[in-house]
Amino acid sequence: MWKRVLATLVGVGLLTAAVWAATPQYGGSMVIAIGVEPESLDPIGMSSAPAATVSEHISQPLIYLDVDGTLQPSLAESWEANEDVTVWTLYLRQDVTFHDGTPFNAEAVKMNLDRFLDPESAAPFRFLLGRVTEVRVAGEYAVEIHTDETFAPMLSHLSHSFIAMVSPEQLRGLEPGETITNPIGTGPFKMERWDRGEQITLVANEDYWGGRPYLDEVVFKFVPEDAARVVMLETGEADAIMRVPPLDVPRLQANPAVDVVYATSVRVIYIGFNNLRAPFTDPLVRQALNYAVDKQEIIDVILDGVGQPSTAPVVPAVFGYYPAGPYEYDPDKARELLEQAGYSDGLKVTLYHPTGRYLMDATIAETVQSYLMDVGVEAELITMEWGAYLAYLQSPPEDADYDLYMLGWGTVTLDADYGIYALLHSSQWPPAGWAVGFYENPAVDAALDLARVTPDVTVRELLYHTAIQGIWQDAPWLFLHDEGQINAVREGVHGLIHHPLENISAWEAWVDR
Repeated sequence: MWKRVLATLVGVGLLTAAVWAATPQYGGSMVIAIGVEPESLDPIGMSSAPAATVSEHISQPLIYLDVDGTLQPSLAESWEANEDVTVWTLYLRQDVTFHDGTPFNAEAVKMNLDRFLDPESAAPFRFLLGRVTEVRVAGEYAVEIHTDETFAPMLSHLSHSFIAMVSPEQLRGLEPGETITNPIGTGPFKMERWDRGEQITLVANEDYWGGRPYLDEVVFKFVPEDAARVVMLETGEADAIMRVPPLDVPRLQANPAVDVVYATSVRVIYIGFNNLRAPFTDPLVRQALNYAVDKQEIIDVILDGVGQPSTAPVVPAVFGYYPAGPYEYDPDKARELLEQAGYSDGLKVTLYHPTGRYLMDATIAETVQSYLMDVGVEAELITMEWGAYLAYLQSPPEDADYDLYMLGWGTVTLDADYGIYALLHSSQWPPAGWAVGFYENPAVDAALDLARVTPDVTVRELLYHTAIQGIWQDAPWLFLHDEGQINAVREGVHGLIHHPLENISAWEAWVDR
């Protein structure tokens, strides 16, 4: 499985940037401009890659998913399962302390995992450990994770940033229902301060178990406007930026003080339908809107060729992928299907979308609006700030008053369970999870349920193929494209990791000025 993923990732894009080779040196500050502000830095409260990008410098998971698609030791040095794969034993590093000096050990792991699993914590990504029945301390540096039956994606899920470890002392000090705003982790950087609406400042952890990072300070600035991030890079106000607008790439490439970094991604971009809200209760309407939009034109014109039309709810690099699509651009067929569904006189709908979160997201929303108008569907665009947008989309079914919504989802475990179960299984409707389109197909649910507990890799693949075919036919989303990444760094910046999970990691970075 991982060999195939590795080949796919290496074949489609640059994974790390190594420019202007130099000798690593300690000291200095690095400013990284990102599009949106994290909604939370509490591991159980995070819901997005921007949050993970910042958080991974502070709080670490037990296992690390490397840029080549392999699972590597992190806070857990090794692991093994019992014969029927219902108990995983993880052996922990013994030289780790949290930023407050608290030892990292099996008790700390148990406290963090128990909090993640506690229904009262209402962790939106609780499904990641949904089959876990108990976490046991098996020694000072050994922990057992018990499941009710085989849970195939266990190790991949343990690599997720939202199952990161924070200090037990910090957890003990929380009131019921209280969340963490200033996490105390084990990572290479410590949280210094969070200036709401502006930036988060991190400082080097002098006692980091992996060795002190080169940088003294990393600052993540929140800059939703694409053009503003580019100007910040050109003027030196930022050392690195994420999501460079494709139209600005030639100018930046002509600048000898700037390097443009193309990187692959594991993210699909889509527009979800509220499947409980007419007219999107009718699959003919949902299929019609899929035919109404020219995805290749969006990629060619707006994204300058970065990306490809989606052919499944997950990208090809993900285990379980099956090419069910794409929906070809066919406005005549779209009009025909709308007429069959009884909407020959057109429709009026709302389309919610973020700005600054995904590559050219607002422009793509406007383009989709134009394509829909061409087949008689009038879409009112509604833009929301990222944190408020995520909270809005977590409304339970009876309160969800949206028609269409734009989102992206990166399958950051490289296992289809995370990319499909989380968004398209009926058990994950809010407030339980992130299936905010309220899609339900019993046959799809059954295939996804069985794939979670089937250890045979070949059988799991076939189950995901079955699920994807059913999903594609039902069209619960307007499938857009598999997203690529365009980042940029200034001269003198070294060692940044541009991860396929859409994190930009600075723990090995340094500046040479």
